[in-house]
Amino acid sequence: MGCGQCSTGGCGSVRSVAADGSSGEAPVSGCQSKGGCGSGGCTKINSFDWLGNMSLPSSMRYDVVEIKFKGGTKEYFRNSKQLDLYTGDFVVCEMPNGYHIGTVSLQGELVRLQLIKKKIKDDNSLAKIIRVANEDDLRKHELAINRDLSTMYRSRELVHEMKLKMKLSDVEFQSDNTKATFYYSADDRVDFRELIKVLAGEFKIRVEMKQISVRQEAARIGGLGSCGRELCCSTWLTDFKPIPATAARYQNLSLNPAKLSGQCGRLKCCLNYELETYIDALIDIPKIDRPLLTEKGPATLQKTDIFRRLMWFSYEKDSNWYPIPCSQVVEITEMNKRGEKPVSIVEMVTIDEVFTETTLNNDIAQLDKRLANKSSGGNSKSKRKRKPNRNRNRPQKGSGNKPNN
Repeated sequence: MGCGQCSTGGCGSVRSVAADGSSGEAPVSGCQSKGGCGSGGCTKINSFDWLGNMSLPSSMRYDVVEIKFKGGTKEYFRNSKQLDLYTGDFVVCEMPNGYHIGTVSLQGELVRLQLIKKKIKDDNSLAKIIRVANEDDLRKHELAINRDLSTMYRSRELVHEMKLKMKLSDVEFQSDNTKATFYYSADDRVDFRELIKVLAGEFKIRVEMKQISVRQEAARIGGLGSCGRELCCSTWLTDFKPIPATAARYQNLSLNPAKLSGQCGRLKCCLNYELETYIDALIDIPKIDRPLLTEKGPATLQKTDIFRRLMWFSYEKDSNWYPIPCSQVVEITEMNKRGEKPVSIVEMVTIDEVFTETTLNNDIAQLDKRLANKSSGGNSKSKRKRKPNRNRNRPQKGSGNKPNN
């Protein structure tokens, strides 16, 4: 997903540098667009540059550039040297201790809006872009990336040996191989001072431990959701709002934790997408807290179709569900308050859509039929095999032969 770290190479990451050290641009993998394509597959949490086609003189360009690092992390650097940069270019950025290489993800006036949105001050505290990355810089950057996976596996072994209650999810080396950031998640406070000493001594680096939430962990790792698309948190969603359990109840969803939970183990963020629409639609839906009283018997609410304004009721000894419009349900409740009862809700059905036991369990019924056909087919075959055996011992007509004992 992140530029330079994905396995598919769709972001134009540097795949390898020629072994003979030949000059020229280093080969890239994937579509070779260096992150500039518009498909969105490699532009993780990128802002669309709708001013990209407008050219401005270099003296009028905004000198702050948005740089993207591994895992979609974005920081802002000042282009004090007025370098001619394009989206997807690898640049060497100034860090408190050393330097790091990232890719240009956004520049121009839109960066000014991003600073205001994220409440970042445009002052001298912003670090600077040193230069455009050359071949030697990219080679060192690739070596640093290759250390991430092996270091993470070894660090997990150390965490397990020290019996620390934390989950190490990712490791990111700085491009100069002098510092590494370890991302972990934990429920409680963890004393990892001894772990830092062991990591610093074994890998000869400066160690920074950064705690992230389980949703941030899922965003860094990435994956596919139950909808078949990439996770929202790893492609475009950056603001993680709390998801109440009532969001599923408002939308008439089954309260099954396995279906409502995302890859992070929390409730899916998409439960909030249509919540306001459902809340607005529920205003006209009557609240039924008791069965509807009819002369045929009490009718119990089974299901509500919010957008079609239909409510399904059923009787105690009847397997059918009858759809009743919400307006008629309100009339029946008013009649019950006055002590009156309608004859039956069956007469109030206005659409030909009655649920029966067979339609509700159609898949189960089909499976039972298949099993029944298989069992009956097997019995008929066995009966066919037994028939020749019974006829073999019968005496033929007109002959005095007796069956053999």
